[in-house]
Amino acid sequence: MEIIETIKDQIAKNPVLLYMKGSPNAPQCGFSARAAKILVECDARFAYVDILQNPDIRAALPTYANWPTFPQLWVDGELVGGSDIMLELFEKGELQPLIKAAVEKSV
Repeated sequence: MEIIETIKDQIAKNPVLLYMKGSPNAPQCGFSARAAKILVECDARFAYVDILQNPDIRAALPTYANWPTFPQLWVDGELVGGSDIMLELFEKGELQPLIKAAVEKSV
């Protein structure tokens, strides 16, 4: 149960949080690379968790989130989705204001 508390704490403390494989500067899969690039293009300040370095989180998060794959973008405590959903929202111009509102709310 302790790992779920860690996940909840990470989500609560970071208005924009990306669970990904690798890091934004060194992603370890194409989907994570695309997700990080989208956030950079949104000019977003975001936190990330490398699930490859955190196997307990990697194992527990899909069940907690009810979302089986990575990356996972969380904004203002809510799961937005993976890189396909992020790209769709970005292309529609809907991701940027969502992120901006979450960041402004946290200041």
